[in-house]
Amino acid sequence: MKIKRFVAQDMRQALRMVREALGEDAVILSNKSIEGGVELTAAVDLVDDDSADVVDQRIPSRQPVAAKATKTAANKSAAVPEDALADMRREMQNLRRWMQAELSGLSWYDLGQRAPHSQALLGRLMALGLDAELARRLSERVNGTEEPEQAWREALYLLADEIRLCESEILERGGVVALVGPTGVGKTTTIAKIAARFALRHGHRNVALITTDNFRIGARDQLQTYARILNVPVRTATDADEMREALNLLGDRRLILVDTAGMAAAHERIVDQRDILATAGADLTTLLTLSATTEAAAVQRALRLFADYRPNACVLTKLDEAASLGSLLSALIQAGLPTAFVTDGQRVPEDLQVARAHPLVTRAAELLAENPTVLDTGYLALALGGAQQHANV
Repeated sequence: MKIKRFVAQDMRQALRMVREALGEDAVILSNKSIEGGVELTAAVDLVDDDSADVVDQRIPSRQPVAAKATKTAANKSAAVPEDALADMRREMQNLRRWMQAELSGLSWYDLGQRAPHSQALLGRLMALGLDAELARRLSERVNGTEEPEQAWREALYLLADEIRLCESEILERGGVVALVGPTGVGKTTTIAKIAARFALRHGHRNVALITTDNFRIGARDQLQTYARILNVPVRTATDADEMREALNLLGDRRLILVDTAGMAAAHERIVDQRDILATAGADLTTLLTLSATTEAAAVQRALRLFADYRPNACVLTKLDEAASLGSLLSALIQAGLPTAFVTDGQRVPEDLQVARAHPLVTRAAELLAENPTVLDTGYLALALGGAQQHANV
């Protein structure tokens, strides 16, 4: 580990000197104000974790080692017990995490001193639920606007531009459309809404339904109830052969909607279901259905779980029940997944809308205003760690 002291006129200059001398991996050990500026002590780990030289370079251990024994210890490093090496590596990792936290705190403090308007905007975007990197990117683009509300409006406008939309022609041209997603997100109800909307425009004889869900109790009954109300046929396909047969029987229908079983976690059925849907070939449109009430971690898990389905777009359901929307929008932006439809109620088909970016962002901001979130300064510093290194303020 290389440790070096830096003296500069201000924190910004000192941090720049640290990066230039020790690189981006450097961490701050200590800092203090001195006459005419600041003094930082920084360090960088120059030793690979697997190298036995860590024994001599690490922070003082519980048992002191005589200086004259350094060469002998290095020569005998191979004999150091594995558990001792493991302890040393853990100490080094803990020290690195602590130093990174210290550096993040300094960076956040320095940003607040230099550009309080940017710091406030970053905190507000994070409170909205945005990923730290997305929040930082938006803040950089709003650079120069110091009036808080104007900066906030500009950031929301830029956020809307980040949201990808799917100019779906499903409601006009139809096709074979499968809705996939976790359990309980509203796939069956959404299918009923799309089917009803299409039937109103093009007639019920142009619509048909298929279900692959033979796991959930009453799943087929629920879809049959909707089919009976809409006066459209419904078929069950539990394997690839049945799906192929159903598609052949319903081949004269302009829109065929496929309801699928919900998957709450990685499950062997997910592969079987994917193979069933593959029977539809290249003509299949897959919509990943996500509930706006789902927590951020569960949304990320669903995006990973259903990535193999290669969804064309997503449907956001239950917007009327959501307490926040920012984390969901952030996850979709990060994944690059377009949004086709949103639903905001139980009415069929009235509560189905074609997705629009600005109304989604406006709703997210309204929810934040209704449910104000104040994030801990320490959390913001860690999440945005080193924000001033990237922001042009």
